[in-house]
Amino acid sequence: MSEGYRAMKSRDSFVRVKRFELDEKARRVDELQYMIRDFEQLAADLERQIAAEEDRTGVRDIAHFAYSTFAKAAMQRRDNLMSSAAELRTKLESAEKDHDEARSQLARYDSEEAPMRTIAEGAGAR
Repeated sequence: MSEGYRAMKSRDSFVRVKRFELDEKARRVDELQYMIRDFEQLAADLERQIAAEEDRTGVRDIAHFAYSTFAKAAMQRRDNLMSSAAELRTKLESAEKDHDEARSQLARYDSEEAPMRTIAEGAGAR
């Protein structure tokens, strides 16, 4: 085996690993986006349930002694979901940065690989 072949094989393996890392980072971004949407949808559903409960009981003042226990619990859950969604947004920003970095690294290796592949193919044709 020639040294050029080994270098190309090594470079191909390296690029394959970088592509795998890029795919993993993309999956992480998608997963976080899905979770944020899901939490926000659940919070919106809880908001509707709270409004319906307040309409049903006629009591809208949280401090009132007759305020619905269900509505209080739903408010707490909604607030927890919104807090979790905010934390996930922070993680999403970080994951998007990691994904963009991985994409630019792969693009850089792909652009370096193209001239090397042309040279190796030219040498193999001799």
